[in-house]
Amino acid sequence: MNKTNYKKYVKPKKRRLGLKILLLVTLSAFLVVVAYAVTLKIKAENAIDRAHEVIPDRQKSNLRDAKVKLSNNNISILFIGVDDSMERNQGDAHSRSDALILATLNPIKKTVKLVSIPRDSYVYIPEVGYKDKITHAHAFGGTRATIEAVEGLLDIPVDYYVKMNFNAFIDIVDAVGGIEVDVPYERLEMDENDNYTIQLKRGMQKLDGRHALALARTRKMDNDVERGKRQQIILEAIVNETVSLKALTKYGDVIDAVGDNMKTDMTYKEMTSFIDYVKDGMPQIDALNLNGSDDMSTGVYYYKLEASSLDEVKHILKNHLNIMTNSSKLTERSSKTDEHATSATKVKTTNN
Repeated sequence: MNKTNYKKYVKPKKRRLGLKILLLVTLSAFLVVVAYAVTLKIKAENAIDRAHEVIPDRQKSNLRDAKVKLSNNNISILFIGVDDSMERNQGDAHSRSDALILATLNPIKKTVKLVSIPRDSYVYIPEVGYKDKITHAHAFGGTRATIEAVEGLLDIPVDYYVKMNFNAFIDIVDAVGGIEVDVPYERLEMDENDNYTIQLKRGMQKLDGRHALALARTRKMDNDVERGKRQQIILEAIVNETVSLKALTKYGDVIDAVGDNMKTDMTYKEMTSFIDYVKDGMPQIDALNLNGSDDMSTGVYYYKLEASSLDEVKHILKNHLNIMTNSSKLTERSSKTDEHATSATKVKTTNN
């Protein structure tokens, strides 16, 4: 399919592929919240209490024999970015996930694996019993449906989740005083309201939240690979600012920026356990990609994942979680998911 035909079906405003960086920002914001335990304990505790939201009847992943903790286990966290902005006015319950990132943490190796799941990935969604875009899982059944879809896709347990809308992105970057980024080119880009008002300039410079968002979203000058590299650079810049001593006086502003825009099933005590994970410096973070191809055969755009790429990512994540030889429940769940995916011929032809 040529680019001309593709653009007939998918509007640039709807794709928003550059917004995947916002889920990575959630990770950095999450680490910042942990750091508040040192200087702004009461404010941080209140913020986490407001954000605490347990999924009913889900004390642990069904793929775990027992609940795990970072202090003595390798764990996984699903970061969900939901766009329930004022412009869309749809509310969290009816919104779709515009970004999904699954992070696995290994406290012994001090490493993190991050895999970004394309929002239009064509996957089996247990909530409705057929295959559809994974972004629709949240609209079908909220956080629970999204978690179940990710577990079925990657064949690993989701131990915790962190969900945040995109309204806080600009405030978070501004709260840490902006980020130092080497902008690769000069270009007029879209702002947070999809208007072309942001002028990016080439070279190393400090970007505020609006300009950082524009850089994260741009996709006109190169390709997905280069955009992914920019996203990683932006993530690193945000993390560097949040853990720097000069950011200590801004932690209160970051708490306010996150505020009620975040939901998680982690308690304040569980979050503060991450202090040991980062106190000696940031862990090594490795980004993984799920390769695939565009598909318009049904008249609706889907992203079809390559089986070999998906299998490779599954293997890496399982190995990182150390569940390679302890996966009887995983194998059983995977078989059921494959059966459903094979037999489910119904295709939901909803809008993007």
